[in-house]
Amino acid sequence: MAFAFSVVGKILKLGHHPTTITLNTLMKGLCLKGEVNKALNFHDKVLAQGFRLDEISYGILINGVCKIGETRAGIRLLRMIEGGSIKPNLIMYSTIIDSLCKDNLVNEACDLYSEMVVKGISPDVVTYTSLIYGFCIVGQLIKAIGLLNEMVLKNIKPDIYTYSILIDALCKEGKVKETRNVLAVMVKACLKPDVIVWSTLMDGYFLVNEVKHAKHVFYTMTLMGVTPDVHCYSIMIHGLCKIKRVDDAMNLFQEMHQKNMVPDTVTYTSLIAGLCKSGRISYVWDLIDEMHDTGQPLDVITYNNLIDALCKNRHLDKAIEFFNKMKDRGIRPNVYTFTILLDGLCKCGKLKNALEVFLDHLTKGYCLNAKTYTVMINGLCKEGLLDEASALWSKMEDNGCIPDAVTFEIMIRAFFEEDENDKAEKLLYEMIARGLL
Repeated sequence: MAFAFSVVGKILKLGHHPTTITLNTLMKGLCLKGEVNKALNFHDKVLAQGFRLDEISYGILINGVCKIGETRAGIRLLRMIEGGSIKPNLIMYSTIIDSLCKDNLVNEACDLYSEMVVKGISPDVVTYTSLIYGFCIVGQLIKAIGLLNEMVLKNIKPDIYTYSILIDALCKEGKVKETRNVLAVMVKACLKPDVIVWSTLMDGYFLVNEVKHAKHVFYTMTLMGVTPDVHCYSIMIHGLCKIKRVDDAMNLFQEMHQKNMVPDTVTYTSLIAGLCKSGRISYVWDLIDEMHDTGQPLDVITYNNLIDALCKNRHLDKAIEFFNKMKDRGIRPNVYTFTILLDGLCKCGKLKNALEVFLDHLTKGYCLNAKTYTVMINGLCKEGLLDEASALWSKMEDNGCIPDAVTFEIMIRAFFEEDENDKAEKLLYEMIARGLL
């Protein structure tokens, strides 16, 4: 870029004027490098020196600011050129509408859409797709489907990306019947579903426990000329493991190897989770070694599954070893990691160790939730340390964690067992007042 600007400088020194195309190229280069503010400053200098810009210039700048999340700056640029010789066009409006939708500001995006229509600017597939995406991420699926129907009526052909967005949103809501309808419209429009569409549909079927349909999709896509990728296999393995069909998941995993496919961290983690939950932890260590050999890193979810299984099998030393190992490798434990480990320590009679871990991480500013506090309160109650449990309850509320029904039940039961009926009844009334009973 420095060389490009030096060339422009020489052009000016020779008394020549750079064309608008040259100026646009420079601004686009700055935007592509992420130096959007420099592009805006360059725009100001160019105008101050009397050079003319065009619709492409402002399309570049609006796209640049929107790409870095500065949608308001894009709107300001749009308003700045209104009333002048340069008219806002479809690209400018669509870019801002897309950015507003990604910011969840769908109502503002709709207002801008209405504005462009009033000005006689007809929306295209990009405009509609952005709005459909916006409605999907805010959960207004009926409006999203309405826009798809409007596109068809206006003879604006949705592309595969448009359909993919809608199919993904419907599947995540478990609306597989509606998904099939959208898929039928897509096929009728002579658009061939790709691997992303098929994998999304499989995921949707697993979400509503329609395993037979998910498997049918998996094998049908091959007949349709679409080869399942690693992501597809991961969805199948994850779905099968969730319903405890681990042997079927293992068979698919072996099939991947036979096809020379390299499973990723998600694939391994899904299978490890299934094996751990089915009590087959001895099979896991070979998978861990395989992950290391193929360069697939263990993530926080992998470690959580391992630590959980080790704790449930009372292999606490091994669980603590993995807990320390993940921290040594720069993987930050999440609230679920702490809760698993603390629960394991408490249930194995190591309350002192649990309290040390709990207080250490509380002091270090780790975000703990109601479930984590409840595990510790339960551990204290089991040891008859009700005063300490009550003190932790107070600290829990002071730290902005609201006790849930489980927390109340643990404390109430403990008070009754220790014949502290007044305290138990007081908590019971409080539980009712909070609507937890």
